[in-house]
Amino acid sequence: MMWLLLLVLAGLILLYRWYRQSQILENLSHKYVFITGCDSGFGNLLAKQLDKSGMKVLAACLTEEGAENIKKETSSRLKTVILDVTQSQSVSSAAKWTTDIVGDEGLWGLVNNAGFGIALAPNAWQTKSDFSKVLEVNLLGLFDVTVNLLPLIIKARGRIVNVSSCVARLSVLGGGYSPSKFGVEALSDSLRRELRDFGVKVSIIEPGAFRTLMCTHKPHIKNLERLWLSLPSQIKDYFGEQYYQEYAKRLVSLDSTASPKLYCVTDCMEHALTAVYPWTRYSPGWDCKLYYLPVSYLPTVLSDYLLCRSSPKPAYGHM
Repeated sequence: MMWLLLLVLAGLILLYRWYRQSQILENLSHKYVFITGCDSGFGNLLAKQLDKSGMKVLAACLTEEGAENIKKETSSRLKTVILDVTQSQSVSSAAKWTTDIVGDEGLWGLVNNAGFGIALAPNAWQTKSDFSKVLEVNLLGLFDVTVNLLPLIIKARGRIVNVSSCVARLSVLGGGYSPSKFGVEALSDSLRRELRDFGVKVSIIEPGAFRTLMCTHKPHIKNLERLWLSLPSQIKDYFGEQYYQEYAKRLVSLDSTASPKLYCVTDCMEHALTAVYPWTRYSPGWDCKLYYLPVSYLPTVLSDYLLCRSSPKPAYGHM
């Protein structure tokens, strides 16, 4: 009898949760949403998705080619701007451009999607500049864009959607990517608490592996080779050629495990922008739900065992 009551209670909780999250705001066609990183990947797909739904999309692209391509595939409502999130002058110009467009309406949504992830390699192989490049885009650029657009978001009592990653919960490879996404999590949490009294909601998207540039092995392999060739001979001897080859194989596996269903991520982004009660965190991808999240909650000794048992072994440790 007790088990039956528990099952009924669990069912009622899930039903309530589903009902609450299924409530969507109406009449959003006059709302403006600014999206960074619209040249390709999640940003490109989300811009098209929101444009199709009738919202007014301000698509920020890094290149003129990216801007021209997305304009060919969308309605006249969508407007583009060239934005390099690592350059404060570019961010300021984009913010002024946005202010001129939205006027008193304010900015309903900001999706900080722009990211750089071609930096997966052992930490000991990298330099400060390797880390800085990733942090400038993924964390400091996100911060700069958010702060510059914040007055417009507060005016509209809008939404901020920050793209993090499953590796912000569980760091599985070296490089600046995981630290930058850990930073996005911390920044998002502080923003959510600071802005709640202004009526602004902040959500975090933590995707698993999806088939974007981040999960295409060729640029990762090229970067790994560059780092390996530039290493001092002593560090090379410590790690060994076999370690390098096995690490490269792990990066190649990114292609085979990454999901092509990018809409799983953009649907979460759209829900965060349009739901009456958006979630604080979204974790699209079965790898995120069934591996990264559960393992991140395990005691350190267990999570380390799971992550290290398939890692390459350095030559020095096995001399």
